[in-house]
Amino acid sequence: MKVEYIAPFAEAAVGVFEALIGMTPERGQLKVSPSMNTMQQINVVCGLTGQLEGIVVYGMSMITADKIASKMLGQPVITFDALAASAIAELGNMVSGHSSARLASLGYECDITPPTIIRGLNVSISTTDIPAIQIPLELPDLGVFELSVSLRQRVSLAAA
Repeated sequence: MKVEYIAPFAEAAVGVFEALIGMTPERGQLKVSPSMNTMQQINVVCGLTGQLEGIVVYGMSMITADKIASKMLGQPVITFDALAASAIAELGNMVSGHSSARLASLGYECDITPPTIIRGLNVSISTTDIPAIQIPLELPDLGVFELSVSLRQRVSLAAA
């Protein structure tokens, strides 16, 4: 997977966190794996279609999701309810939307799918045929927001 596919997501995530909650996350060590795999409690999954295809997963612990949603909503989130889930889904949607605009500026026209939240303990999300790069973003006092990108350039049907 090309680094130019990943950078727009990391840049967009930082920009969205700065705009939404006034906080600049610290990027952690990149991790490359042969397929997408996350074991977070709360995961926002967004698909990407167009010249690039694949998925992006934004994962975090339940505690981190509650704290981020509290900041976004301007009120404490005690239980991860429908309102908190909506806020976290919108966070994923915003990062994906900004990322697709950045990819378009690089010449990759892409569309994003609506975000889906997958919630629970010991849930594994995996893709088997596209390598993944994970970037942990540390949010002081909130926790880790794990950005996992698994993209490839679409093979043209005419070339197949």
